Amino acid sequence: MASGAAKSTAFILLILNLFLYFIITVTAAWATKHAIEKTHETAVVLRTPARIFPMYFPMGNMVTGYFVMLALLVGIVGMTTSATGIQDVTRGTPSSFHAAAASSLITFFLSLLAMGFACKEINVSWTDSTLRFLEVITIIVTFLQLFCAGAIHAGVSQIVAV
Repeated sequence: MASGAAKSTAFILLILNLFLYFIITVTAAWATKHAIEKTHETAVVLRTPARIFPMYFPMGNMVTGYFVMLALLVGIVGMTTSATGIQDVTRGTPSSFHAAAASSLITFFLSLLAMGFACKEINVSWTDSTLRFLEVITIIVTFLQLFCAGAIHAGVSQIVAV
């Protein structure tokens, strides 16, 4: 069995990540709903390249659509892997720890990609407060996912060493 320190650290970080990924999902879903509602009235005055997309994000800049869609994907994948990771870590068997380790790495890489889009959006121009909140939460959850993946991999290495 894994030591209690790596297991409890991973468990606490997984619960925190589950909560933060839920916040990301809700915020990105709100931004998508807002964009769908405002597309018709806003995109009518745009030139042809911008009108071919089915959704136009009236807030933010041209990177906003990609960032919000990726944040929505990351939020759903992160919630799923955090929930299954909690179950795998509490189980404590070597195969469940390996499954949690693999899913945490996949979620970390997706979160890293979303963090790159968030940093690019911050770099391009100033956005409104809701998008700024989504960008900040995405950056924070990426680093927490890195620590969580590290804690799970520490538990895996302790299981393999035994």
